[in-house]
Amino acid sequence: MNEMILLRHGETEWSRDRRHTGLTDLPLTPRGEGEARALAPLVKDRDFDLVLVSPALRARRTAELAGLDGYATEPDMWEWDYGGYEGITTAAIRETRPGWYLWRDGVIPGDADHPGESAAQVGARADRVLDRARAAAGDVALVAHGHFLRVLAARWLGRPPEEGRFYRLNTGTYSRLGFEHGEPVILSWNVPV
Repeated sequence: MNEMILLRHGETEWSRDRRHTGLTDLPLTPRGEGEARALAPLVKDRDFDLVLVSPALRARRTAELAGLDGYATEPDMWEWDYGGYEGITTAAIRETRPGWYLWRDGVIPGDADHPGESAAQVGARADRVLDRARAAAGDVALVAHGHFLRVLAARWLGRPPEEGRFYRLNTGTYSRLGFEHGEPVILSWNVPV
């Protein structure tokens, strides 16, 4: 692999409202579609050896609007399963758990469709995606979700999954991972378009 391009999907109603959106499959808002289209010039002239996209509608639509045709969906790239916090804002969670912080405190179990995940479980999924990316001969593009891509960046650098907390990632942004002197580095992060 030469370089890995990360695209966070465009805005959804829940991301706009700051609700935890893990496995709930929501469409992009009109603004989110515009964010996705704005990513197209950044990837249009690149020849990707591998393009992986989360199965979520918001990620697939972002890939399509950005012009990333011929992608493969990768189930390991779903967003963090927020369990019982799915669809709830941090402010609302803190009403019953003052000071709660996802990266430190984790999630509570939810229903059968949202059992919840630990940071380590998200990290294990990110590691499998990174193994696929490293096996590619050329450049790689990944289209996924904020918390998942933050964990992936931490794992790229050989850091624990919880250190994804240091890498804020907005919707509709572009990031690049690569190498310096053969060592993994972040080339650019959370670049708006």
